[in-house]
Amino acid sequence: MLAVNNLYVGYYRDLNILQGVSLEAEEGNITTILGANGVGKSTMLKAIYGFLRPNQGQITLNDEDIIDVPTYERISMGISYIPQQPGVFRFMSVEENLELGAWTFKNDKQRIKRKLDENYERFPALKPRRKSNAGELSGGMQRMVEIGRTLMTDPMLILVDEPTAGLAKLLSEEVYQMLVDLRDRDGLTILLVDQEIREALKIADYVYVLELGRNKFQGPAADFTDLEKAFWVG
Repeated sequence: MLAVNNLYVGYYRDLNILQGVSLEAEEGNITTILGANGVGKSTMLKAIYGFLRPNQGQITLNDEDIIDVPTYERISMGISYIPQQPGVFRFMSVEENLELGAWTFKNDKQRIKRKLDENYERFPALKPRRKSNAGELSGGMQRMVEIGRTLMTDPMLILVDEPTAGLAKLLSEEVYQMLVDLRDRDGLTILLVDQEIREALKIADYVYVLELGRNKFQGPAADFTDLEKAFWVG
């Protein structure tokens, strides 16, 4: 599905945040990137989505090199991105927020209606609130709107950055369950960046740990129980 090889990227040409990082996200899995603040987790997602151009390395989607593919074309190829900061338009309705995800096919009214109906079926709590301002919703429901907007384009790979940042524990559990459902029910591939180590490990299939912009550890999530205790909890 997705492969990143020997990636060097940063916000300035001569200052690379990521220094030779490699990873793979297999189809239908949740692959999680862990590490302390500043190690380049979010930078990785921005490079994959096309917000940052790597100084060196390769990014491929289904064996196709996408380094020179602009972001809007990556969306058409099936990549979507959910950033860390809340991204709803607070004074627009839930439905208007969802419709923004359909801008690449904005003239196809039937397709837009079909995708809206799919989202209301996936997230039934949104349907009775579809005319409400998104800013009136709880943090968890706002995340539903963000995920639903992302799904309007029929992505096959979703990049998710700190999905529960600032949310209460109960709402966080709802968000993690949403991600699990997207994998198990919809068969989507998810590349997740997170600092909630225990929760991320519960839902992950495979894990990469970054340190100072480089690969440190990797392996199936089941192998990381002792590592978690040694490096983050104790």
